Amino acid sequence: MIMVLDIASLLTALAASWLWYQASGRSIRRLHRFEEIDNHDFNRLVVAFNRTQQLNARAAMMTAISALCVAARFATSMVIG
Repeated sequence: MIMVLDIASLLTALAASWLWYQASGRSIRRLHRFEEIDNHDFNRLVVAFNRTQQLNARAAMMTAISALCVAARFATSMVIG
């Protein structure tokens, strides 16, 4: 049981770090000072923000699951001895 919790916490921590890496790795095209902003630029910005927010939410969920696995492992080891 303890080995399963250790592996689960390790895998969820790795998943969280990978999702945060993906969220931070996407850059938005820069606009120049004299460039006119049109609907395509706004759409590109909104899509980029939405994707980043979704990846951050998934990474936060994986971090929470990892913390729960670690807490369950410590609780199990305290009960078992």
